[in-house]
Amino acid sequence: MLKCASVHTYEIDDAKMAFDNIRSQLEEKITLLANTVGIIMCHPDFIGSGALKYVCENLPFDLVGVTTSSQAVNDEAGEFILTVFVMTSDDIIFKTGVTGELTECIETPVKEAYEKVSADVSGSPGLALIFPPIVLEYSGDAYVYAWQKVIPNTPIFGTLSVDDTATFDTNEAIYNGKSYKNAIPFVLCYGNINPRFIIGTFPEGNVMPFKGEVTKSDGAYVHEVNNMNAYKYFETIGFASHGIINANYLFVPFIIDQKKRADYDGIPVVRVIASFTEEGSAIFHGDVDEGSTFTILKCEFDDLITTTQQTVKQINNLSDVNGVLLFPCIVRRVLAMRVNSLMELETVKETIKPDIPFMMGYAGGEICPTLIKDGVPTNRYHNYSLVVLVI
Repeated sequence: MLKCASVHTYEIDDAKMAFDNIRSQLEEKITLLANTVGIIMCHPDFIGSGALKYVCENLPFDLVGVTTSSQAVNDEAGEFILTVFVMTSDDIIFKTGVTGELTECIETPVKEAYEKVSADVSGSPGLALIFPPIVLEYSGDAYVYAWQKVIPNTPIFGTLSVDDTATFDTNEAIYNGKSYKNAIPFVLCYGNINPRFIIGTFPEGNVMPFKGEVTKSDGAYVHEVNNMNAYKYFETIGFASHGIINANYLFVPFIIDQKKRADYDGIPVVRVIASFTEEGSAIFHGDVDEGSTFTILKCEFDDLITTTQQTVKQINNLSDVNGVLLFPCIVRRVLAMRVNSLMELETVKETIKPDIPFMMGYAGGEICPTLIKDGVPTNRYHNYSLVVLVI
């Protein structure tokens, strides 16, 4: 049996009051079973005020998570808010930890932390939740590769920390009240857990008449498209004339079909361009393999809200739903700001069945399997998407 509940507080300045808010809601909503863990998300101001630390130190279970720009739970949607999603069970074991400081080889601290935390548990976890910070030196895919190598048969779900600044300077990962800029907190779930995953992007009908093949790339750096310098290629399809190269490329989602991957599952991922180098290479938020093909999607506010509603309706149609985590890309929030920055959060709060506990918080990159086939997941890093874990 798994039970879940989501709680919140807006109290930043009075740490004890913040804890009392969280405690009273928990007492009202849930009775803790033998094993419990909490997923925590908060605005970065809760770190500086000491409220995060106080809440974590006084709750009787481990808390793992990230900072974010805005969040929603069943009762509220807001920006300067701290939320906790509680999972408690008699037959699921939750093992938590945080890696050592990340090095050039991310796999080493990941492997060491995993082995330490899992030493007294047999078998592989049925689900891993990871919460990396944004580190400019690393592609988001690097986190997925490192964990996938250590636990190849485990579905991996998570979000990169983010904040409400233009350069994400205050984003941090969180473990038991401490915050980290260069380490990965995580939760390993063993036992009777049944994770299901949904990925929402934009309607297929929004595909624009631009296609390309990546003919030269290195990780997230795409040097050539259709055997042309990447910048030159994007000029030929009108990016410069429409001002996209100069200002708005973050709002252009690319549907990347990475068919050259050894674990290719036929399902594309979404990427956005972060910037261009002086030499004209496009730097994507995530790896783009040579040989990948792409199409470009048109994204409008109405499409964002429509696909969010459709994604939540898929959740509502599932059976045996104990709780839900939703991590949408921060760019979706920026797009929503043209009308209402909380609109996507409010849409989920209003659409999801009221008896389904949920937590939703914006991500600096989304981690979610695209497929699980014969017990083997294809864990992927995404941009511009809304990823969902149903447990």
